[in-house]
Amino acid sequence: MTDAAREQRQRLGFDHYVVPEIPVLYRVALSLTGQPSDAEDLVQDTLIRAFGAADRFDGAHPRAWLLTILRHTHLNRVRVRKPVLLRDGESVELTLERVGKPEPSAEEVVVSDLFEAVVAEALAALPQKHREVVTLVDIDGLSYQEAADVLGVPRGTIMSRLHRARARIRSRLTAAGLAPQRRMM
Repeated sequence: MTDAAREQRQRLGFDHYVVPEIPVLYRVALSLTGQPSDAEDLVQDTLIRAFGAADRFDGAHPRAWLLTILRHTHLNRVRVRKPVLLRDGESVELTLERVGKPEPSAEEVVVSDLFEAVVAEALAALPQKHREVVTLVDIDGLSYQEAADVLGVPRGTIMSRLHRARARIRSRLTAAGLAPQRRMM
């Protein structure tokens, strides 16, 4: 692929998948940072990362992809701002070993073939009633009420099934080492 074709694909992917989600990104960023200026900076950093990966994005679940990038960007920013002190007599290299390697970028995790394979396997392993709800709400973007109307069940049933299904998918991702680690801040 030529550089011009790659750049064109990046722009088209960005315009199609990313631009419509900017208001959602800002609302989530504001809830994470608590400050409008910090939220704007976080969204901007997220958009830069998303633009760099837009040509590799397969188009499935753009909001989830972008929110994962946002979350990882936020965690990286928090980690950078958090001071790591050298112990007496400790070298910088030993401190870096003690602190650990940085997590892979959100783009690397979400776009990876392994991630997609684990999610597809987890989705296929769900009972039919849970798989239907995940498909309608998380993949097709229906609201809880719309999914309830389609399946002919109460809204609460949709919420319950979705919670259980997401928990099962999350546990599969955790077992594969692909789920984000919860950190105490």
